[in-house]
Amino acid sequence: MKALLFAAGRGTRLKPLTDTMPKALVPVAGKPLLWHTLTRLREAGATEVVVNVHHFGEQIISYLDKHDFGIPVHVSDEREELLDTGGGLRQAMKLFTPNDNSILIHNVDILSNAPLREFYEANKDADAALMVSERVTNRYLLFDDNNYLRAWANLQTGEVRTPFQNLDIASLHRYAFSGIHLVSPRLLSFLEEFPKIFPIMNFYLQTCDQLSFRGVFTPTLRLLDVGKQDTLKEAEDFLLML
Repeated sequence: MKALLFAAGRGTRLKPLTDTMPKALVPVAGKPLLWHTLTRLREAGATEVVVNVHHFGEQIISYLDKHDFGIPVHVSDEREELLDTGGGLRQAMKLFTPNDNSILIHNVDILSNAPLREFYEANKDADAALMVSERVTNRYLLFDDNNYLRAWANLQTGEVRTPFQNLDIASLHRYAFSGIHLVSPRLLSFLEEFPKIFPIMNFYLQTCDQLSFRGVFTPTLRLLDVGKQDTLKEAEDFLLML
């Protein structure tokens, strides 16, 4: 299993901690978020990982140099320019050992009980698969009866994004995105058509009429986004329950 760990974010919601360190190195239960997520990926079967870096990227590089996770860990360096998730994925894809294996993508600040190995094995034939749940939010991905991505909707603003004409939005199933997904390396040629900097969700929503993007509903999913100061203590308790 190849895995990409998104760790380049500025972590503005975790200020003032992130005034002096990257979000990836913010400690939870005595270990950095980076350690928790990398360890989880390795235990799920990852044999090669790419970590992208930007904000205080040199600290992450130094940390990786000093800690052996038992598998190759490469750095996708975005210190000069943050590429967003789509541009970051495209750059990182070129650092993996060339083969047909899909890439599992995981945010560094997500803690969960997600069945990563099972998710990967069951969906490695897809162009992309997005782990979703029924979590309450304002923004949803919309899927058809066969669980293929068709649109995105913001319930608060009424905005809908889709490449499909005359789509019956009311007939679609809405789920919240977990930040955990996988992509096939064959998507690289499609990603090359996009600008240098772009969100991966833009790619999904602009090409879901050409490619097969599968939604994977995980009813037992418990997930915590460690993005704010007040979630750090909650994160320690969350880890104890996993």
